[in-house]
Amino acid sequence: MSRLRAALPALLLALASPLAAQEILTNETIVKLLAAGLDQATVIEKVKTTKGNYDLSTDQLIALKQKGVPGPVIAAMLTSTQPVAAVAAAPEFSPDSPDPKAPHYPGVYVLNLNPGDGKMTRINATASNQAKTGGLLGYAFTMGIASLSIKAPIPLPTAKVRTANPRPVFYFFFDESVPRALQGNGSTTWGGNGGQITTSPSELSLVKFTEKPNAREARVGSANIAGAKTGVMDKDRLGFSADVVAPGVFKVVPDTDLIPGEYGFIQPIPGAGTSGAMTAKVFDFAVTR
Repeated sequence: MSRLRAALPALLLALASPLAAQEILTNETIVKLLAAGLDQATVIEKVKTTKGNYDLSTDQLIALKQKGVPGPVIAAMLTSTQPVAAVAAAPEFSPDSPDPKAPHYPGVYVLNLNPGDGKMTRINATASNQAKTGGLLGYAFTMGIASLSIKAPIPLPTAKVRTANPRPVFYFFFDESVPRALQGNGSTTWGGNGGQITTSPSELSLVKFTEKPNAREARVGSANIAGAKTGVMDKDRLGFSADVVAPGVFKVVPDTDLIPGEYGFIQPIPGAGTSGAMTAKVFDFAVTR
């Protein structure tokens, strides 16, 4: 019996420890501790060593003071290092998760680049900041009646991202999909000139590039005697659907199968280059046989 009595405190402590570890302090708990006669230093130590879920709004701070909670105790509650309601930890960004609701870095992704690979592949943006003209001879002969094409060369002769799927599924992750606290200060995949930010797939154009030996081009404007037009022409745009999956996340699918060739989503950047709207950001990919 004496051995049992000697072991009882240790047994009770072992049983109490898991309960203490699960304990969460609240405003009401602090008021009760002080009302029970515990001194200020003891309550402050309790606040420092126990998780807390406090309501520390202005009205509640006033209410705590009116209930006799000393200022140092309230200060300890405010600076507690273990509050349950602390800001959530930064999410783990995935470079290839097939789940569109999993955090991804902003950009354009293609799902199942290789059939059944069960992952997303990010398409890195490239820039086209030069422009050249085509149809100059016809433009000259007709004194400007015939249109002059304005073309943007696409860097590299072929896209690095290639898929055999004739109707690939894309996911667009915009800045809105990232918690505000983690958004960059002015640096973003979707940034344009003058601080403009692209927020929807409808602001981009899906086009098939003109392929030449070791070169690709996209028509980004036209000019004739009546004036000039900049941007991808309506007849050059390929249709696609864009469905919202989550805030800032869109599922994008071409309306029809894409024939083998070089393609890209073009994001215009108005006024970013010496030739006005000639500069564009391109998310390029290829459809193979």
